[in-house]
Amino acid sequence: MPTDESKEEGPKDRLFPVTHWTDIVAARREGSDAAAEALNRLCSTYWYPIYAYIRRKGHSDADAKDITQGFFHHVLERNLLGSADRVRGKFRSFLLGSLNYFVANLNDFEQAKKRGGGTIMVFLDEKIGEERYVLEPVDNMSPEKLFERRWALDLHDQALQQLREEYYRQGKDKLFERLKPFLSDQTDSGDYQEIARELNMTPGAVTTATNRLRSRYSEIVTAEISRTVGNADEVAGERRYILEVLCTANASSPKMCS
Repeated sequence: MPTDESKEEGPKDRLFPVTHWTDIVAARREGSDAAAEALNRLCSTYWYPIYAYIRRKGHSDADAKDITQGFFHHVLERNLLGSADRVRGKFRSFLLGSLNYFVANLNDFEQAKKRGGGTIMVFLDEKIGEERYVLEPVDNMSPEKLFERRWALDLHDQALQQLREEYYRQGKDKLFERLKPFLSDQTDSGDYQEIARELNMTPGAVTTATNRLRSRYSEIVTAEISRTVGNADEVAGERRYILEVLCTANASSPKMCS
């Protein structure tokens, strides 16, 4: 697993939507194209953790989809993004607090929505919600913990996707696919020797390539975390927290947790 040291930021043309505080600023500008795009980025990033939270509260698939849509309607209608302030900390914590309040007062908000006749203005890829949720572990994890777990796992998956895109653009798709497991798996010299033979490389070159992959993964995760926290001092702690969530979720081997 990559170390926690902060690296030089990578390409600015990020290939996946992760909450960015500039998106929140844009989302406050009602009526602008930038605001519409920002809202859709925010919603596409967070809809599944929100859906999973609501399912863990005991709601059915259909009801969870409706409540998720209702929550986003609530966020837009009440302009809650206008009260999101980077200096107050992590955006996901702000969002989770808003979600807790919304679900606790669901009946009141549903009645208000019916009276107001509002419509949902965002697209949610909700068809795969149930398909993903049935893969969640059956345990006593609270809805709040499940929300945090899904946020961390999605960030991890998105980081892998960006790495994949970068390596494929460079014509290194086979190298990426063979080295990807080493982001989390325990490795020894025998593992590298097998891949070296397969890719016509030396074991030392495979070791170097693996270290570069881990370093780039670390850069991507660190850069994206920095977009969601209040200040740079919170990045290291947030990285540690994400690793803890990944390890607790059994989403990685001991090497990733070390």
